[in-house]
Amino acid sequence: MNKRNLILFLATFISLTSSAQKRLDDLVELKQQSKNPLFHQLDKAPHTPAFESEGYWAWGSSVVKGEDGKYHMFVSRFPKSLPFHPGWMVASEIVHAVSDVPQGPYRFSEVALPARGAQYWDGRSTHNPRILKQNGKYYLVYMGSTHPFADPTYEQLTLDSPWCIVGRANKRIGLAIADSPYGPWKRLDEPILVPQANTFYSYFTSNPSPIIQEDGSVMMIFKGRKYIDGHQYSSMSLGIAYAPCIEGPYQVLNGGQPIFQVDGQGEAEDPFLWQDADGYHVVFKDHVAKFTGERGGGVMAHSKDGIHWTVDQDPKAYSLTVEWEDGRVEKQGQLERPFILFEEGKPTYIFFATMDGPGGFENAQHSWNMVIPIKMPSTNLKEQPLKTDK
Repeated sequence: MNKRNLILFLATFISLTSSAQKRLDDLVELKQQSKNPLFHQLDKAPHTPAFESEGYWAWGSSVVKGEDGKYHMFVSRFPKSLPFHPGWMVASEIVHAVSDVPQGPYRFSEVALPARGAQYWDGRSTHNPRILKQNGKYYLVYMGSTHPFADPTYEQLTLDSPWCIVGRANKRIGLAIADSPYGPWKRLDEPILVPQANTFYSYFTSNPSPIIQEDGSVMMIFKGRKYIDGHQYSSMSLGIAYAPCIEGPYQVLNGGQPIFQVDGQGEAEDPFLWQDADGYHVVFKDHVAKFTGERGGGVMAHSKDGIHWTVDQDPKAYSLTVEWEDGRVEKQGQLERPFILFEEGKPTYIFFATMDGPGGFENAQHSWNMVIPIKMPSTNLKEQPLKTDK
């Protein structure tokens, strides 16, 4: 290497090193200054994926500790023979993976909710799982969809293709029940929450995040879109529904209106809901940077009744910029589907669906589930123990 090339190499190395150090310093300062009860407690993330699946896109997950003492993850995956977006909409399946420790890595066990035929409401895609346990039963709440077409090729499946148009419009929230995390799973014949005409969820219901309360009733935040002019659909809104038990029937609260309005607040999605003695709490994805100033960053909000919500005074709950255990700092292409694992009522880990690339689903080559330890429990981040959960 001649002198000129050596100087260029050293200058580039110094520039990259300085840039990486600045990203780290900025993230550390942002966390230290944060008064958000989650963000400043996020620790360094293991670089080893909590779950990945060769030949598949892997996406959102949910974890529960089983009677066997192991940790059980329910996670979406769909083949890389299709583009990531909208491959999940037409060919996703929910699989079960197991680990001896909460942070993983989780080993594939079996397909929990496979495709089962276009004639079923969830016959072609199951996605966005949320696992709950109560009285020795396991409840898997999820989004399902169907379409009547033959399997598409990579080139055929676009956002404007019939597969996507029909698959998106058929999204519904459903429930499967089992005595063991290993199954077998009994799916309900009909969805538990369906669209209603002239509402913010007249087009579809999706992205469920339910909790079982002390009396066995259920509160569930979900995502909806509505029809516009009979053939177009709206931006995303979040609503909340109530049921006397996990199987329903479900009633959308707040007079059928969303709890986070698109107009004036911007789109929100991927909610994770929990409850403690102070009320209800949620983190969700800031889809258009309205709440946090970071597109795709996390928002935290609080409510006494689950209907009237106040965004946290310091709303940023997480950032797409992640500090890894090896000291690297990187901005993830996406960071979605947050799930907080509570143990003995205290938050221990937060899981995310993530991918590489500079942002935008079309730029990714790989997706996986990652986990970030939560350094210490906060008085504002506790889950209400369920007396009915044995």
